[in-house]
Amino acid sequence: MPLIPSPVDGIDLRYDVTGTGPALVLLHGSVLSRAIWRGLGYLEPLSAEHRVIRVDLRGHGRSGAPQDPAAYTQAIFVADLLAVLDDAGVDRAALLGYSLGARIALSAALEHPGRVRRLIGLGGSASPQRGQVDSVFFPDVIDVVREGGMEAFCAGQGLGPDVTSRRARATRTAFLAADHRAVAALLEATDETPGIPDATLAASTVPALWMAGTEDHPRFEDSQRAAEVMADAEFVPLPGRDHGGTLFPPDEVLAHTLPFLR
Repeated sequence: MPLIPSPVDGIDLRYDVTGTGPALVLLHGSVLSRAIWRGLGYLEPLSAEHRVIRVDLRGHGRSGAPQDPAAYTQAIFVADLLAVLDDAGVDRAALLGYSLGARIALSAALEHPGRVRRLIGLGGSASPQRGQVDSVFFPDVIDVVREGGMEAFCAGQGLGPDVTSRRARATRTAFLAADHRAVAALLEATDETPGIPDATLAASTVPALWMAGTEDHPRFEDSQRAAEVMADAEFVPLPGRDHGGTLFPPDEVLAHTLPFLR
């Protein structure tokens, strides 16, 4: 598994590569890791047609975990992503991101369109993020994580030790592996992330596919709005899914993702 230093602050960045074909980078959501793509059934079908690069974002998985909110800006995440592409020898890639990963993918596509072939955002948003971490997780989540750690974070979402479903077990495992001080810093930084102006979205030249669950508020509305504003974008609703359920089961998401990538 390659390990490279971030060009911003030198922290370790981990990624891995599976399959052959056009490059596709998978960017997970907050408090998860690259393992989620295998655990929820995405890696095998995607790597059958693509060279899939799974990244552990800073603060997640086996990458470094700074504890300062200033280390988790969109600009820094994008710089890390470009460093991974350079290290993997990839000039241009499709980007598929979930939640936080969707915002990073969008930021990269807007700032470096020559590096991004196609963009897929799952449960993503271009809107200001003030208050959204409480909506996505639960009220006062930053204080709960800072004071109670990751077990308290899991408890706040009904992911106690007795969960049995595949999605719940995979999510709980990923959450408990995180450093709670880094997670608190990440969520604090996310809460300060500004919105992207409509004019910037409208000027994008990268084809985009936005998907969000019909029960995922406000991300459903945010994704739909972004797709309406962007010049070459479409929106696909995922019936009955909330934010945590965006990725699983994977069949419906892949039914739209694979043709779009082709």
